Amino acid sequence: MSSGKELAEGSSSSPTDPHAHQQPTTPSRYESQKRRDWNTFGQYLKNQRPPVPLSQCNSNHVLEFLRYLDQFGKTKVHLQGCMFFGQPEPPAPCTCPLRQAWGSLDALIGRLRAAYEENGGSPETNPFASGAIRVYLREVRECQAKARGIPYKKKKKATTQSKGNDESSSTVHFS
Repeated sequence: MSSGKELAEGSSSSPTDPHAHQQPTTPSRYESQKRRDWNTFGQYLKNQRPPVPLSQCNSNHVLEFLRYLDQFGKTKVHLQGCMFFGQPEPPAPCTCPLRQAWGSLDALIGRLRAAYEENGGSPETNPFASGAIRVYLREVRECQAKARGIPYKKKKKATTQSKGNDESSSTVHFS
């Protein structure tokens, strides 16, 4: 059984201390990554010539940032003329470029979109939420899927289709 003295000695904060109920919180992995991504994007804007203030950032700056990140990618994306184009597991190395994987870019945009609004940006002016970004990500996804021979099928919300419809569902339609 512990005495009141031991409990009092274990706590250095008083009830009037505004930090009394705060635990030393470690940000989640997602929150840490979001902060790093936000800082990286801010640094990218500062390094532009001339520097771009965040208030003047638009979807074109975001697209340039995504293309810039490709140089650090680790996903082999075969070019149209490569003999391994369309093969998910090529038997030998080739000189095709490494790019950022679509999934990584998609997750990055999600984090930056949230960070923009958390840092005072308006949802209406969020450059990470623009249609141009969605189009770019869709094109990257389709291009990488073709280059790597991985069929991408959009997930269906309801699986109530009849089995006889399989033929039409395997055709990919681009709009």
